Amino acid sequence: MNKYRIIFSPIGGTEKVANTITKSWDTVKDIDLSRTDLDYSSISLTKEDIAVIAMPSFGGVAPQLALDRIAKIGGNQCRCAIVAVYGNRAYENTLVQMEDYAVKAGFHVIAAVSAVAEHSILHQYATGRPDENDCNQLTEFGNQILEKAESNNETVPEIPGNRPYKESSAGLSPKANASCSACGLCADTCPAGAIDRKNPRMIDKSKCISCMRCVAVCPKHARKVSGFMTAVVGMAIKKACSVRKECELFL
Repeated sequence: MNKYRIIFSPIGGTEKVANTITKSWDTVKDIDLSRTDLDYSSISLTKEDIAVIAMPSFGGVAPQLALDRIAKIGGNQCRCAIVAVYGNRAYENTLVQMEDYAVKAGFHVIAAVSAVAEHSILHQYATGRPDENDCNQLTEFGNQILEKAESNNETVPEIPGNRPYKESSAGLSPKANASCSACGLCADTCPAGAIDRKNPRMIDKSKCISCMRCVAVCPKHARKVSGFMTAVVGMAIKKACSVRKECELFL
């Protein structure tokens, strides 16, 4: 049995969750869904394998870019756990979207997890999460998932969410300020290829998915989203984010 982490983690929160879930697993191979240079159709797993497929929830839905890349992988009935990571507001339809695309790619979904990580834009929400309590819980989830796979229990869990999915809302595109040195790191690491490599100050808003990778990697801290719009969105979701949400396992 080969073990895999198939992750879309623009700023590291989803990666931390996936790593914690698989903490007790032996030798796990990583597949990075944020890479633009990878031929995902060349990746093929087997029925004997187990994978954790993890991605963030943006406004209650999964990033379409990551879903499309999952759909290209040859699942071949590989057993998988899907993991939606959100910033303590709500993951809404993210898990059912992930389930549908995983099944389309030939994976067999045996578990699902919702996990909380610090909000990618509004850092005052879910600050420092996943915290110690989350990590202990997620590691135990991982142990239960692996036990289910090793026992050849292939029952499909009931996963919350609605079909048809909600519409994806417009995101916030970061802009470069005068501190930008045009080093190009943001362009090189943008999962959507939305930043011009010749002129990194330019961004294609039609491609940008508001993942905040460029903000996270900028050595000059020169890329930011609008302070006004951040304040507006922060107030709009304050009530929904005020009560701590806990991680969930659907087995």
